Amino acid sequence: MAKTVRDTIKEITYKHLKNKKSLILGQCLSAVGWVGGTIPELREKDGITELSMADVANGGIVVGAGLSKRRPIYVIRYQGFNWFNAPIILNYACKSKEIWNVPCPIFIRGIAMEGSIGPVAGSSHHSIYYRMPGIKIISPMTPKEYVLSYKNFMADNDVYYISEHRGSYNNKLELKDYLSKDLDLIIFCISITRFEAKKVREKLLQKGIKIGIANILWIKPFKIKKKWIESLKKSKFGGIILDDDYVRGVASDMAYKLMKISKKKIDVMGLKDRSAGFSKKSDNLPPQSDEIIKTILKKMKLNK
Repeated sequence: MAKTVRDTIKEITYKHLKNKKSLILGQCLSAVGWVGGTIPELREKDGITELSMADVANGGIVVGAGLSKRRPIYVIRYQGFNWFNAPIILNYACKSKEIWNVPCPIFIRGIAMEGSIGPVAGSSHHSIYYRMPGIKIISPMTPKEYVLSYKNFMADNDVYYISEHRGSYNNKLELKDYLSKDLDLIIFCISITRFEAKKVREKLLQKGIKIGIANILWIKPFKIKKKWIESLKKSKFGGIILDDDYVRGVASDMAYKLMKISKKKIDVMGLKDRSAGFSKKSDNLPPQSDEIIKTILKKMKLNK
């Protein structure tokens, strides 16, 4: 049977602790569910390190583990908590190699989810890390992509921020690009929006509208594929970037880079510029298929 993303993370973690004699640090790792089933049911002697609920302090503990050359995994259960966890990582671990020639490799698992969980915890927040030198950001949504992320980390000595999403944990399939030279528009999608982009493509194909999909795995460095630009230049209406983070961040910067190369207009969709609440009415969710379709149809109408 094909492995899910969940199974893949659990297996990688098990081998990292057992074979590499490393550590995994975070809050409530062994609590009910073992972080969505992604943590192997091991003990403290195996490297499971439970941190306190003092989010601001935990980043410093992890940096210390990184400096010990043990290549720790750090689990941030909700990406919104990066606002408390990130300062020491960004200002010490990410700069240590450049300033003192002392690498501090850490594999940071930032886990996104949303839906009635309030203004602090939810959604993706990879933009926090994006502007800081000394870090690499990757957002795997498939089993093979997660393996690739880990292998790159183990072959490198930088801090890696892995922008996960719980919505991908059951996924067993690889997500491929859909590109050709006669597209109406291309969707460039990040994180959980990659699954929504596939729905949009299928719905609009029924209307005779040809939508391409470019799956963004590498956020920093932003790895732009040659095929993306070739298709984008020949598209009728340019492209649109989807993100599970706020628009003014990663997505806007990517749009600028794509527009500069292709000379095509790129629009951006992400979280609304407001705080989320604890109910469906007050949620702030990533772009949904119906909303994306309306935006695309409007863009096509205005640019005819």
